[in-house]
Amino acid sequence: MILASDTPLTLWLGLPTAAAYALTALIGPRIAAARGHRLLVMPWVLHGLGLVFVLFGAQEGLVRFGFAPALSVTVWLMFTFYLLEQHWFPQLRVRWTLASVGAAVVLLAAFFPGAPLHMATSPWLPLHWALGIASYGLFAAAVVHAWLMTRAEKNMRLGVDSHVGLPLLTLERLTFRFVNAGFVLLTATLAAGWLFGDSLYGAQAAWRWDHKTVFSLLSWFTFAVLLLGRQRFGWRGRTAVRVLYIGSGLLLLGYAGSRFVLEVILGRST
Repeated sequence: MILASDTPLTLWLGLPTAAAYALTALIGPRIAAARGHRLLVMPWVLHGLGLVFVLFGAQEGLVRFGFAPALSVTVWLMFTFYLLEQHWFPQLRVRWTLASVGAAVVLLAAFFPGAPLHMATSPWLPLHWALGIASYGLFAAAVVHAWLMTRAEKNMRLGVDSHVGLPLLTLERLTFRFVNAGFVLLTATLAAGWLFGDSLYGAQAAWRWDHKTVFSLLSWFTFAVLLLGRQRFGWRGRTAVRVLYIGSGLLLLGYAGSRFVLEVILGRST
């Protein structure tokens, strides 16, 4: 979750972070792997510090949130998972692509900090948001691993080096670990919104059958079908990856997509 003030502070925080990500993506492939991994920590720390600073910088109950901040936190969490994985799988090769994505979303969040929200609601609301954004991050990590798995499988069929660094079965196990964890958090998020919507958001903004709710439920159903299909029918490879992409796309539309339409295309906050 990211909260922003009404000042151009988002630009002051975002531009150096985006530059650090871009610099890392540019020079990282030209240096040793160990040094490159340490280099990637710098923009990740800047990104996290910027999120924390803006989070606790809200004043008088006025906070901001929107599609770009949600994407920014999602990518930061994805980087967090990647950096943790590096301790067990240092041969995983995807860091420079992720650094480029990090630069893009940080700039996006700097220029689109979200709409102001005036809320005097439950103190549990930040936890509810955190669960939702954490599920975004886990599914984003699953998508990255599924993409790597697809690349590795394709290159294996062609008889060329996969340039991924991990065995295909290891990538598959990691992918579904992220899917399972993301599904648990998404279930908790939706259940909390359904059961405690009035206390979380207030009676005027509780559970509603809007685009966000419909797409989120469709994504939950898609992920449930994916996990059931894997358990009962042994779904693997392209079939599992396609269903994962569909569910992740629906989840992205659920909040980030809906907010993008409101904030950028329609120019409204609600």
